[in-house]
Amino acid sequence: MAISEQRNPPRILVAGCGALGGMIAKALCEDSDVFGLRRTASAVPSPVTPVQADLLDRQTLATAVPKRLDAIVYCLTPSSYDDAGYNDAYVTALTNLLAVVDRSTVSRLIFISSTSVFHQDDDSWVNEDSPTQPVKHSGLRILEGEQLARYSGIPATVVRFSGIYGPSRPRFLTAVRQGQMTPSQPAPFTNRIHETDACAAVVHLLRRSLQGQPVAGLYLASDSEPVRLDEVVNWVRQQTPCAEPALTARTGGRAGSKRCRNQRLLDTGFEFRYPDFRRGYLEMINARKSEPD
Repeated sequence: MAISEQRNPPRILVAGCGALGGMIAKALCEDSDVFGLRRTASAVPSPVTPVQADLLDRQTLATAVPKRLDAIVYCLTPSSYDDAGYNDAYVTALTNLLAVVDRSTVSRLIFISSTSVFHQDDDSWVNEDSPTQPVKHSGLRILEGEQLARYSGIPATVVRFSGIYGPSRPRFLTAVRQGQMTPSQPAPFTNRIHETDACAAVVHLLRRSLQGQPVAGLYLASDSEPVRLDEVVNWVRQQTPCAEPALTARTGGRAGSKRCRNQRLLDTGFEFRYPDFRRGYLEMINARKSEPD
């Protein structure tokens, strides 16, 4: 779907052009002028225009950020997984960017968030209206970043992703194959989204916004089948050879037990390429089978 209502291609900054940000930036290049900001310019994928800057260095950031931006996608991951790392990524860096960007031209800020802001651990369903009372530092700092985006003076959309997986994120599949996962039964509910769908959801929402179509301030982006962890592990074991569970194998999940409802995203017309874990993981398993020994 091309952006047809603007005379010139929209100018979009993807702040945090790593694994997911790089995918988003490349997809947006189809009909936009896209700038990818990260500390190492050579790591920004072609044909995205690289912007070398450190979001924690406000002084140099001020001269690096492109002018006349139409939209910003904020897609950072922490450099460390302690409280300081999350604070740097979701609070300090966003504060710095908002301080130097010309907000008067920006019509949409998309902030990439996480379902870790939810605290529910009782198998309940959650959606965009569910309360968020995280107790871990990760959820607290991400929630703080959400608030900064919402009150930035720029129309903002927060996208909360569940666990992202895919060819560039094979850690879970590898752990099952190596016998490092043996969840208790019944295991907690888990939620996930394939990286292709994660990228497509952001592109879909941003293009809607740039075309003047309604976009909400918050979306929960997860596939259409929350499922217990033991069911996923058992299914993988049926599809591909796996080692026997090791004594050190994990027995539970890391994100409580809740079920994420994606109806608001579906109502925008978004269609999942991988609506459940089977389609995504089976493709990854078959791809490995086809690799030469």
